[in-house]
Amino acid sequence: MNLFFQISGIIVVAVPALLLAALAIPALTGFRMEERTINRLTWLAVVSGLLAAICVLAGMLATGSRNVVIELGNWISLEEQQFHFHLKFVFDRLSVPFAILTFLLCGTIGAFTSRYLHREPGYLRFYISYALFMLGMIAATLAGTIETLFLGWELVGLSSALLIAFFQERLAPVRNGLRAWIVYRIADAAFLAAAILMHHLVGQGDFGIMMGQGAWPEGVASIPPEKALWVGFLLIIAAAGKSALVPFSGWLPRAMEGPTSSSAVFYGALSVHLGAFLLLRISPILDLSVWLSGTVVVLGLVTALHGAMAGRVQSDIKTALAYASLTQVGIIVAEIGFGFRYIALVHILGHASLRTLQLLRAPTLLHDYHILENALGGHLPETRTIWSRIVSENVRRRFYLASHERWYLDAWLDRIVVHPFQRLFGLFDSLERKWTGFLSGDSLRESDRVPAHDEVIEELRL
Repeated sequence: MNLFFQISGIIVVAVPALLLAALAIPALTGFRMEERTINRLTWLAVVSGLLAAICVLAGMLATGSRNVVIELGNWISLEEQQFHFHLKFVFDRLSVPFAILTFLLCGTIGAFTSRYLHREPGYLRFYISYALFMLGMIAATLAGTIETLFLGWELVGLSSALLIAFFQERLAPVRNGLRAWIVYRIADAAFLAAAILMHHLVGQGDFGIMMGQGAWPEGVASIPPEKALWVGFLLIIAAAGKSALVPFSGWLPRAMEGPTSSSAVFYGALSVHLGAFLLLRISPILDLSVWLSGTVVVLGLVTALHGAMAGRVQSDIKTALAYASLTQVGIIVAEIGFGFRYIALVHILGHASLRTLQLLRAPTLLHDYHILENALGGHLPETRTIWSRIVSENVRRRFYLASHERWYLDAWLDRIVVHPFQRLFGLFDSLERKWTGFLSGDSLRESDRVPAHDEVIEELRL
C-alpha cells in the first residue's frame, strides 16, 4: 500500500510540472503550438492529477490513514546556518480536499478558456501562466515543510501578477498587476521572516515537528508560546496579503483586469483562499496564544464588514463579486480564529466552487438582465432595505462615499508603506547617481534625473 501511495502522490505533484514543461519549452524554442494541442495537454494533465488525487483519498479511506508523507529528500543542507530545503509533501484531511478542488476548478477553467480566448494572440501565454499557477497551488497545498510551501506560494503569486497584466497592450492591467505584485512582496517578506525564525527555533521547517506529530487538525505545536507569538503574527501578515484581508484589500478589485477565467479561478476561488489555507495549516500555533486567535478573528470580521459595504456600491459585476468573495474569506478567517477548522474547510470548498461559476457567468449577466427587463416591460423594481428606514439619509450618504472609496485603504497603505519606501529608494538612487557621476567626471544628465515623488505617484495613480 505504501508503494501505491508513493506512486499516486508523485503523479499528483509531477503532473502540473510536466504540463508547465510541455507548454513552456516549445514556447521558448519558438515552436508554434496549436490550440487543440494545448487543450489536449491541459485536459490530460488535469484528469491525470485528479484521478491520482482521488486514488490517494480512496486509499486513505480504505486503510484509515490520516497522514501520508511523500519524501523527496534534502535538496539544500547548510548545517552551520541551520537551514535545510527539504522537499516533502503531505496528504492529510486538509491537503487532499484542496488538491482535488484545485484540479476540478482548474479543469473547469481550462475548458472555459479554450473557447473564451479562442484565437487570442496570448493564448499559449495564458496557459503557461495557468500551468505555473496549478503547480504552485499543488505544491503549496501538499507542502510538508515551510520551504516547500513558500515555493508554491511564490509560484502562485508570480502567475497571478502575470495574468492580471495579461492584456499588456493596455496600461491599466499592467499597473494593477504591479500593484498586486507589490502587496505580494510585503506578504512574502513576512512569510520569509517567519520561515527563518522557525528554522532558528526548531532547526528545520518541517510542519510535522513544528505543529506536532498528530494529524491535522489535532496536532500540538512544539514551540514555546512566547516565541510562537512572533511567528504567528508574521504568518498572519503573510496570509492577509495573499487573501486581500484588511488593510491589503485594494489589490483584489484591481485583479479583475485580467481575463474572466483567471479572475474566476484565482481571485474568486483558489488564490484568494491560500491565506486562509495557511492559517489552517498553522492552526496549532494559533492555539498557543489568545492574542493570535483574537487577531485572526478581528481581522476576519473587519474584512468581512469592509467587503460587504464596499461590494454594495460597486457598479460592475466582477468587482461586486470580488468584494463578495472578500466578505466570505473574512468570515472563513474568523471561523479559523474561533477554532472551527472543519467548518472553515467546508466553507472554503463550497465558496470556491460557487464563486467560480458566478464569475464565469458574469460576462453574460448584463444580457440576461436586459432579457428580463424586456419581458417585464420596464426596469426591475428596487426594494427598500431596513437600513433605509432606520438610518438617516445623511449617514447613509457618508457610508456610501466611504464605501465607494473603499474606505481609503489604498491611500492609507500608500502613505504608511509605499511613500516612505519610495522616498528612501529615491534618495539612495539619487546618491548613487551623484557618486557614479562624480567618479566618472560626468554631470547629471536631464535623462538621468530622478522623477520627483509627486510625479511618480501621479503616474501610478489609477
